[in-house]
Amino acid sequence: MKLSKNEARLRRKIRIRKKVSGTAERPRLCVYRSNAHIYAQLVDDLTGSTIASASSLAFVKSGQETKPNKVGAEAVGREIAKLAKEKNVETVVFDRNGYLYHGRIKALADGAREGGLKF
Repeated sequence: MKLSKNEARLRRKIRIRKKVSGTAERPRLCVYRSNAHIYAQLVDDLTGSTIASASSLAFVKSGQETKPNKVGAEAVGREIAKLAKEKNVETVVFDRNGYLYHGRIKALADGAREGGLKF
């Protein structure tokens, strides 16, 4: 039986989440990608709380125009890094959520590194 693209991603996600966990000092940078937007959030898995979140959807709501491409993803990465710095977070664990590490996911990670986060 052949898995659909999303089922295969969800299986990869489970394998990744077995190994990746976030703490208050080093939260998990979780990424979600849809066709229209990209979302990132910092999660403390010990308390189950979200420390900070950023998305291309939030940019649209605030009036800034972003496209669902690498440039928009990089802007979201810089934004999540800025929010992390405000919360005194310097290092994170990157959770690619089952997506392959290239394209928009890689652009978001590069933007977060550019903003000062350490992986």
